[in-house]
Amino acid sequence: MSGPRVLPDGDHALLVELDSGEAAGALHAELVRRRAAGTLPPVREIVPAARTVLLDGVDDPPALAAQLTTWDIPPLESGAEETVEIPVRYDGPDLADVAARWRVSEREAVRIHSSAEFRVAFCGFAPGFAYLTGLGERYAVPRRATPRTAVPGGSVALAGEYTGVYPRSSPGGWQLIGSTDAPLWDPHREPAALLTPGTRVRFVPRPSR
Repeated sequence: MSGPRVLPDGDHALLVELDSGEAAGALHAELVRRRAAGTLPPVREIVPAARTVLLDGVDDPPALAAQLTTWDIPPLESGAEETVEIPVRYDGPDLADVAARWRVSEREAVRIHSSAEFRVAFCGFAPGFAYLTGLGERYAVPRRATPRTAVPGGSVALAGEYTGVYPRSSPGGWQLIGSTDAPLWDPHREPAALLTPGTRVRFVPRPSR
């Protein structure tokens, strides 16, 4: 595995490319830790993505880039942060198809998903939408061949290696396995998003209506 590749992005930003989502998550956690400890040079925003971390508002990009390549970044620690529990009714229209792809029963598919420990890798698509890792490649599923024109808000869904929860109704091609009433986005809350990068998440089964 190679080290991070640090690229300039404009006059005051750096884009750090990593070999994996796990490596990107570990770098993001280390950046947040150093900023909280006051040992990170001034950075306005730290934005993780699937395999990159963007540092924006950097006073001296070349100096920070040189530092980043010398860091010994520890791996992510399981259970180090508080876990957000999201109640889920596993009643999604694609649950049977997902179970078939996993070659298990629907009940076992629910057990697999609800027993995993997820982590928010990055956010995007819509306010409050988080891309959660935790199932791994073994349980990766493709997007639907034909996206839905309207996915109900609160839908718990899978695509590739990710789990996500639609914060509001919108078009989407993810596989829907359940639903939740948890408020993913509340502009009157601080922060407005329930799930932010680095947050640990568990899905807790609830009886269907």
